[in-house]
Amino acid sequence: MVMAALFGGLAIFLVLNVPVGIAIGLASLLSISFTKGLSLGYVPQALFTGCDSFPIMAIPLFILAGELMGAGGVSKRILNVCNVFFGRITGGLAIVTVVVCMFFAAVSGSGPATVAAVGSMVVPTMLEKGYSKKFTLALVACAGSIGVIIPPSIPMVIYGVSTSTSISNLFLAGFLPGFLIGFALIFFCYFYAKKQGWKGDEKVYTAKEKLEAVWDAKWALINPVIILGGIYAGVFTPTEAAAVAAVYAFVCGVFIHKELDFKNLFKTVGNACSTTATTMVILGCATAFTKILTIQQIPNMITNAIINATDNTFLILMLINILLLVVGCFMDTTPAIMVLSPILLPVATSIGIHPVHFGIIMVVNLAIGFITPPLGINLFVASRVGASPLETVTKGIIPFILVMLACLLMITYISPISMFLPNLFAK
Repeated sequence: MVMAALFGGLAIFLVLNVPVGIAIGLASLLSISFTKGLSLGYVPQALFTGCDSFPIMAIPLFILAGELMGAGGVSKRILNVCNVFFGRITGGLAIVTVVVCMFFAAVSGSGPATVAAVGSMVVPTMLEKGYSKKFTLALVACAGSIGVIIPPSIPMVIYGVSTSTSISNLFLAGFLPGFLIGFALIFFCYFYAKKQGWKGDEKVYTAKEKLEAVWDAKWALINPVIILGGIYAGVFTPTEAAAVAAVYAFVCGVFIHKELDFKNLFKTVGNACSTTATTMVILGCATAFTKILTIQQIPNMITNAIINATDNTFLILMLINILLLVVGCFMDTTPAIMVLSPILLPVATSIGIHPVHFGIIMVVNLAIGFITPPLGINLFVASRVGASPLETVTKGIIPFILVMLACLLMITYISPISMFLPNLFAK
């Protein structure tokens, strides 16, 4: 009865279009009525305790850092550098878009923030250069999903907190999968642009102009070095790195680039607060949800059911991937990780999958969820950035989803792609 109330209630509330965080909380309240030893006050208590965690502090700080970087001119300078070096290649602007998203991913940690920041700059230029709208918007939506794979990554922080897995190791594990997906998208863009006849930038930049572009963007380019270098050198924790990123973005935008005045600053901080508030509600309600799962031993039941169905590692991982892909179509990354990681991690570890490797599998699956209809949030952000109907974005997204799925299979079944760097630094 508890399991039926928990999952059945969640499904009903989601169908009724109740916001995800509220739906999780209501499903938890419904299930408590069938649970002995728990009162209705358990959910509001979990709203507080679920957010009362030092690692969780990284989430609002990385959200704020991403907003400040977009508004303070950091993204624009990164784009200029990438255009100078890659713009003349066939499909140059498309390749530049992917490279900028990879770079922005190394400082923001958020997929939608990456789409909004990069898309607002590249979409008008790509359309002006003759790229089709459906390709342009789909590319921005897909490349933006790298924002949660290349560290720092907000979903990795959530997974680490939910499963007591090292966040630093998760960040290390995210590098090679992120670069794999980035380079796969670059190759796809090159061959697709060549087929469509989309040429690169005709302007030839001199060595002096290239150096000037790099010098102008020097503060933006050293940002990920400071953040990630500080984490792995042991100077600060991932949570403290988020604070450093926010302060650094503020200093760059207000005092160095001088593109962030106090009027824009309040708007930027307001946007970050709005996103953070939504995320915190989801985290709190998902904490109650996962604790009820644990009390009722539902993760153990599901683990035993899957293992009894098949002991084939290949098939179990395939079933997990299919489940995560389906969930990603309908649920945001944060609640999906909070709800599913305690259920699926025991299954993965029972067949010998390392928790860090499984964390990357989860994050990549749910990153694909950013670009799968009907609720792929990157699709909505790209649609808004391009001032186009959602249908325009979804028409162009299918080839990109196929590229992402191919990368997902490699990441799932070739564990060194994820585990090489964590194992290397562990020695």
